Amino acid sequence: MSQAGAYAAVGGGVAVIGFGTMVTAYKAATGQLLWHASITGVPTGSVMVGVRVFPGVVAVGMIPPAGPSPGRDEVILSAATGREIRTYPAATYGGAIEADTGKTVVVGARSVTAYANATGHVLWSRTTGPAGQTWRVSGPDLYVTVMGNGRDQAVVTGLRRIDLRTGAERLVRPPRSAFTGTFSDAVDGVVLFSGTDGVRAYSGATGRPLWRRAAAVLELADSGRDTVYLASGSKLIGVSVVSGTVVSSAAAAVAGSLYSVSDGVALALDQGGLGQAWGYDLSTRQVVWTSGPLPWPHFFVDLSGLGGSASPGSDIVVLTTCAEVGAAGPSAAGPVCLRPELAAVLV
Repeated sequence: MSQAGAYAAVGGGVAVIGFGTMVTAYKAATGQLLWHASITGVPTGSVMVGVRVFPGVVAVGMIPPAGPSPGRDEVILSAATGREIRTYPAATYGGAIEADTGKTVVVGARSVTAYANATGHVLWSRTTGPAGQTWRVSGPDLYVTVMGNGRDQAVVTGLRRIDLRTGAERLVRPPRSAFTGTFSDAVDGVVLFSGTDGVRAYSGATGRPLWRRAAAVLELADSGRDTVYLASGSKLIGVSVVSGTVVSSAAAAVAGSLYSVSDGVALALDQGGLGQAWGYDLSTRQVVWTSGPLPWPHFFVDLSGLGGSASPGSDIVVLTTCAEVGAAGPSAAGPVCLRPELAAVLV
């Protein structure tokens, strides 16, 4: 099997790193080794593309070798022991979006499906239309785009709002024919669309327009404070996701170093071989903490915002650093990490 990048995730007091076909779990608070497991239930040549941690289970995304069946395998492991529980089919940019020891909800190429982990049986399944639909999770709800027909194929005419607990589905449509822009995030029941004319917010329940911020780009979201951060001109502004009111402002120059934000404090990373992680208070515009030097720091976060290195409700962020670097391979763009390590940062 191939070895690609390393992926880190934290949640439920467990920190996990995946590398090649190996997955290792630690206690997030102490660094104590919990288990070390090898992924076996996938085709030879599969490549790891992500790790997510949920209550009681760890989900590992594996892309099989090129073939007639595009997509990925989502391997579910016990968070306590590393034992393989079940493998489910998933979309390439999908996978497990909610899970526990009892069930796993998986975004597939054309549907979202809840499975019983004990048996693998389908609990409920909802069709999401043609492959490639954009999706985002906000609390207990999954939002999936509904694209137009004919000449309007590039526009979002509606959103499927699916309850991840029950599978109940509701179609959300805007008052006009389509949402404006590209579906970019869902925060606390508000859906955000981005385009050349800025960022627009709509109610995730009714599709009603809430606010618009022209000439702005969505950078970060802080669900704990119901705030999104937008790059607007020379500033990074914090905006109430419900009302659009500006609640903070900082220099846009800092945005390129920020990776996530929780309770008003953003995690930032220096670049370079011995960079540092640091916390930046977006309200006071001050650095409130710094870490020690981190060798060749890397930060891996799932594009869906699920699992990932920064877990909602946790004050621990895990970074993947490299303890040993090897020479670049013939197809590699840079040096290869021979021994990845986790660095847990208390934020």
